[in-house]
Amino acid sequence: MLVSEFSDGTEVDQVMLVREVERRQLRHGGEYLRLHLGDRTGAIVSMVWEEMEIPQELACAGALVHVRGRYTVHPRFGPQINLRSLDEPVPGSFSLEDLIDGPVRAVELMEEEVRELLDTIQEPHLLILLRRVFGADSELWAGYRVAPAAKHYHQAYRHGLLEHCLGVAQAVSAVSATFGAVDRDVAVTGALLHDIGKLDAYTDGGGREQIIDLTDAGRLLGEIPLGYYRIRRMIEDIDGFPAELARAVEHIILSHHGSLEHGSPVVPCTREATLVHMIDNLGGRLGSFDRLEKELAPGKRWSSFDRAIGGGAFFPERGRQGTEGTEPAEQVRKAA
Repeated sequence: MLVSEFSDGTEVDQVMLVREVERRQLRHGGEYLRLHLGDRTGAIVSMVWEEMEIPQELACAGALVHVRGRYTVHPRFGPQINLRSLDEPVPGSFSLEDLIDGPVRAVELMEEEVRELLDTIQEPHLLILLRRVFGADSELWAGYRVAPAAKHYHQAYRHGLLEHCLGVAQAVSAVSATFGAVDRDVAVTGALLHDIGKLDAYTDGGGREQIIDLTDAGRLLGEIPLGYYRIRRMIEDIDGFPAELARAVEHIILSHHGSLEHGSPVVPCTREATLVHMIDNLGGRLGSFDRLEKELAPGKRWSSFDRAIGGGAFFPERGRQGTEGTEPAEQVRKAA
């Protein structure tokens, strides 16, 4: 049974993924664990109190655990699983495809659309650069197609980078036709490459832990410098690549976060960089709505406050009446 199918009173007896673990203090001393247990459709909070003994390897982010308990929707504290036990899962009793989130569209379809987009690029040097990244036999492509787009806020799953950058590039291509002064080839190239530093900045979530995290390089250098240096080296290996054209693409990568406080070393100073930044920001925010909707309990129309969008998200199509108008409070059990 998927998390999105749970209803108040559902008996839970299945394998789930531990997405997050927080160790917190009880009001009058002692500790408890706050777990986020979920699958590809969402996550539910569950508390582990001090009397429940759980092996250390099961109480860590990325662990697969056999969960036994009851799903409830508290009128004040919202959805949660009242745990009875957490155990090691039996091999063969679960499918990773049910537990790990992923893109809505098939990866093969997105790959085909990338190839179609590349066929529209007219500038020969940009086309060479893109084919070295997206060619079927490229080592970069093998990593690009499985990399996540983020750790948490949007498309934080395998193939998320492909989904996100393709969507940004397709939107940039369409909008470029409206604004005649935009160099479409440069803008589309920048859109496809703007997040390429994430190949080095994040793990791909494909290991035993099934959790996306920052690499040492991602923490020490950041995904924007990593992306810039990678593309800079590739451009230097292409004979006759025009210097001005190289700067145009590199500027998009360096400025796509839009401001210094958001991690870009420079702000967008060209039409193409401005367009990519705006569409990238839009794609990320709309991706957050997808994430929040997956995590909602059945029939619930409002999410809690989310940092990525700066408020709660409303989904009117999920019910006729919006009675969930307040942000759910966190349940903290009083110590004895």
